[in-house]
Amino acid sequence: MNSFGFALPGRVIFGRGEAQKAPALIRAYGTRGIVVHGADARRAAWLVEALRAEGAEVLTLACGSEPTLPMLEDTLAQAKGFRADWVAGLGGGAALDLGKALAGLIPAPGGIMDHLEVVGRGLTLAAAPLPYIALPTTAGTGAEATRNAVIGLPDHGRKVSIRDERMLPRVAIVDPALTDGCPRKVTLASGLDALAQVIEPYISSKATPFTDALVRPVIAPGLRALARLMQAEDADARDKLAWTSLCGGIALANGGLGAVHGLAGVIGGVTPASHGAICGVLLGPVLAMNRGLVADTARIDEVCAVIADVLGGVPADAPATLSDWARECGLLGLQAQGLAPARHAEVARASLASSSMKGNPVAPQLSDLQAVLAAAG
Repeated sequence: MNSFGFALPGRVIFGRGEAQKAPALIRAYGTRGIVVHGADARRAAWLVEALRAEGAEVLTLACGSEPTLPMLEDTLAQAKGFRADWVAGLGGGAALDLGKALAGLIPAPGGIMDHLEVVGRGLTLAAAPLPYIALPTTAGTGAEATRNAVIGLPDHGRKVSIRDERMLPRVAIVDPALTDGCPRKVTLASGLDALAQVIEPYISSKATPFTDALVRPVIAPGLRALARLMQAEDADARDKLAWTSLCGGIALANGGLGAVHGLAGVIGGVTPASHGAICGVLLGPVLAMNRGLVADTARIDEVCAVIADVLGGVPADAPATLSDWARECGLLGLQAQGLAPARHAEVARASLASSSMKGNPVAPQLSDLQAVLAAAG
């Protein structure tokens, strides 16, 4: 057995109704704090009001879209002067990533570019981040359990990360009730992202016994829960999908991903599409590609058997079955999401250098990735 290590949030609290503990837990870190929320401030009002009732002074910052460098610069300028003791993020992966970035950068003596990967210096943080508390309201990115924050750079057409193990949340409160009633379109895209983040670590060249123990048991329940939520609202399915998302977040932070995320990171930098929708439409074609490339297909065959069992059909056709099912549920192809076929070669080439691609079970060729993009178009 190869050696491996793992890092986790300081404390994880999972369960329906557990978000009620958040105000007191957060307030214990100090009297002044920042709450980063999604586009609709009303969804965060319960937390802000409860914190103020606990005697906290709270600055609220909105994250209305996936965070970009200009958004980070603007919110960091507001946050720096507030003298916060802590940062809390309440929302989907975008809000959680922006909050995570602010918690890391507020104490940092240098500028943002010191810490951005690829386009900046990619340095670890020179000062310890502020305590960060994450409360996800979607079941998808697993950002409540990761050590990086993804930031879009519109001028460069890229998405890059600020990364430091100390950016892991001090507390992650995963309350599936916060995802109840999530719009069907968002549930589908974020749920497919959650599935990608348990399937890719399982077939990854960087898989470990730890990541296997997390993701293997949740692939089938996660897909079954998402299929159920495409039919009707269901609290038990919300619970299972939230658990799948959390397991995927921990696994990707401690293992590897693959071509789905390698391509998605580039596509997200050149289109306005959501990360989950991009991952969702790539998942089937990438599974098909990898099954044709790897020498040992046992793990991919196992995943395909799960897909066939949940969605119907036969395992040999599972990648196409998954893609067809997602399209029937309303997921758009890449071209409809904003990626013109003329950009396929450019995107495929850029993705080869991504950190996620290094976890793919086998190194794909440029032509393999272009075929994936064509199939997902």
